[in-house]
Amino acid sequence: MKKLVLPAAALILSSALLSFTALTGTVFPDISGETLEGKKVSLPKDTKGKSSIIALAYSKEAEEYLRSWLDPAYEKFIAKSELMSYDVHLYFIPMFTGAKAATADAAKEKIKKDTDAILHPYVIIYKGDLDKYKTALGMDKKDVPYIFVLDKDGKVVYSTSGAYSDAKMDNIEEHLD
Repeated sequence: MKKLVLPAAALILSSALLSFTALTGTVFPDISGETLEGKKVSLPKDTKGKSSIIALAYSKEAEEYLRSWLDPAYEKFIAKSELMSYDVHLYFIPMFTGAKAATADAAKEKIKKDTDAILHPYVIIYKGDLDKYKTALGMDKKDVPYIFVLDKDGKVVYSTSGAYSDAKMDNIEEHLD
């Protein structure tokens, strides 16, 4: 019985990974929103010309995991370091869709209050449709955030999901131009 379970589990796991990474090379779908500072941003249009890291979350649970990425990603890719400096765009996007879109403005104020002001330019509030992003980006699990690395042309070169880990951060770093 064990001989059958392990190959079956490996097949299921590898097909799940393939379905998520299969979007590599596709152009990131257009998404617009407003930063916590009130600046309108359209992705990937406003990120053309340099690599970008974009993190999306569309549930309360996923937003909690998304928060685990904020400080480490900011420190690694935006804060100026004497050892290494990156020239990338970095955006975290809580998504308010369906009935939740009506609560986006109130949620924005709470997120703004609960987020260090230095991170405000990097948090975009999105209100609108979710289905096109779920389909285009393979975001089928609502309880986790999805992180995408885009090249200078807005094409996905790497994707991962879930809570922050050093290994995931290393993989993101490896895929930057």
